[in-house]
Amino acid sequence: MRRNGRNGQDGQATQGGVWQYSPAPEAREIVKLQPRYGLFINGEFVEPRSGRYFETINPATEEVLAEVAYADAADVDRAVQAARHAYEQVWSKLPGKERAKYLFRIARILQERSREFAVLESLDGGKPIRESRDVDLPLAAAHFFYHAGWADKLEYAFPGRTPRPLGVAGQIIPWNFPLLMAAWKVAPALACGNTVVLKPAETTPLTALLLCEVFQQAELPPGVVNIIPGDGQTGAWLVQHPDLDKIAFTGSTEVGRLIQKAVAGTRKRLTLELGGKAANVIFEDAAIDQAIEGIVNGIYFNQGHVCCAGSRLLVQESIADLVIRKLRRRIQLLRVGDPLDKNTDVGAINSLPQLRKIERLVEIGVQEGAELYQCDCTLPNKGYWYRPTVLTRVSTAHTVAREEIFGPVLSVLTFRTPDEAAQIANNTRYGLSAGVWTNKGSKYLEFASRVRAGVVWCNTYNKFDPASPFGGYKESGFGREGGVHGLAAYVAF
Repeated sequence: MRRNGRNGQDGQATQGGVWQYSPAPEAREIVKLQPRYGLFINGEFVEPRSGRYFETINPATEEVLAEVAYADAADVDRAVQAARHAYEQVWSKLPGKERAKYLFRIARILQERSREFAVLESLDGGKPIRESRDVDLPLAAAHFFYHAGWADKLEYAFPGRTPRPLGVAGQIIPWNFPLLMAAWKVAPALACGNTVVLKPAETTPLTALLLCEVFQQAELPPGVVNIIPGDGQTGAWLVQHPDLDKIAFTGSTEVGRLIQKAVAGTRKRLTLELGGKAANVIFEDAAIDQAIEGIVNGIYFNQGHVCCAGSRLLVQESIADLVIRKLRRRIQLLRVGDPLDKNTDVGAINSLPQLRKIERLVEIGVQEGAELYQCDCTLPNKGYWYRPTVLTRVSTAHTVAREEIFGPVLSVLTFRTPDEAAQIANNTRYGLSAGVWTNKGSKYLEFASRVRAGVVWCNTYNKFDPASPFGGYKESGFGREGGVHGLAAYVAF
């Protein structure tokens, strides 16, 4: 690490005397990419009946990483049949303690191969290796460990009732946390005795396909988990398949509505974890520097790609100027660049369409009267990048205060009283999460009781635990993942 500046000992002087970090790239050679990946059905990789493949690319460089099989209706049917056979003949007949052994094995193998998975997650999704390494992988393994512990204790989770598995679960996950979302969905389903057909996001299928190798290594019985990459049409074929007992979807509210209509009138159980427009609220008695770091963690370190990203910052008027000044100074220190560099704070946007959506929404915000402030970092020549951005002078009527952006863009609104803060926080069609910064526990508890959000963090943000349920209200969906509440989504009584 070098300090550049007038009085610096190393390096050449640069404006502002900012610390400049020498490159510290993670070696990508640990990942052995295949030129082409098939579908994972009945415990092995197979060629698609469709004969179609699509490319998955590195959003930081635009290089093609691999070709991935595209599952059509026939492939979906083949996967569901394999899952049904495994459910009826093997998995539902295993006692819970035996299912737990498989889940423990998967968790341990994920830990052993965590560096490999973290590198691949950053290559395929564009997120910084620090997030993949320190958040995604530990949490993914933790979910398998946690649910392994429940597999033989379901009667204690639901006292007085006799839980039984639903059958075959169709699961669809998004691109923002590909491996973690797979763990969130697969682990509870298997713990409760169900089998799974999982469709990963079209732009980030590779860690889900590498997870198939873990299933093989753990000697998971064939057909218990089947993974079928594809696009939205593949997901539609999966949702519409008549031999599924459960649909679990994480993604956009618009697609969630279509899925809800598709399963209406059927026997399929449904859980939806959809969009969010979280409010991060700073009261005047908060520890402001701590709050600034929490805000940066909640929106910039993950490029705003988290559905619960704190993309609306609500600041009490008495401290608004101070908070905005500190926030502007802080984002100038963010390092944007190579996701595999351990020093990188903000990586690449997942895809070109997502980048265009971010650009369009910010442009609309400026047209509606918001004041734009961006980090003046130098962006790489290739890849999909967007500067960390703060929009001030935003009101609840602004589009950027209402629509989910899914990018490193923070909209700042102000309030005068706790009542007004609660009203603004609830003035959204979403209800997934919120954050509160205050040194008074009573103020937090009062605010949390009034905010219609599934998760409300206090003096921290984006902290997850497998034992804690996660989910939303209103157009953020219904059902919970994690904890005993998440188990309830995969059992019948």
